[in-house]
Amino acid sequence: MINMGNGPKYFIDIEGNEHDWDKGTITVTELRQLGNLPADQPVIEVDPDNNERTLNEDEVVTLKPGHRYGKKVLYKRG
Repeated sequence: MINMGNGPKYFIDIEGNEHDWDKGTITVTELRQLGNLPADQPVIEVDPDNNERTLNEDEVVTLKPGHRYGKKVLYKRG
């Protein structure tokens, strides 16, 4: 699917729920709000190879264009 303008450019998977996102970056705070993740638990990034990394609270994540198929970056609570 080619984005022709106004629609979301990215798809973010937070605990199995896919969310549309139209900016090239997302903060940990925005991830928490989008996924309703509690502040007392870490946010973990899971890459397409299933490697996990705990994100810092002040971190800004650069997104790569997503597709609605295949593996994608996943975020979850720790």
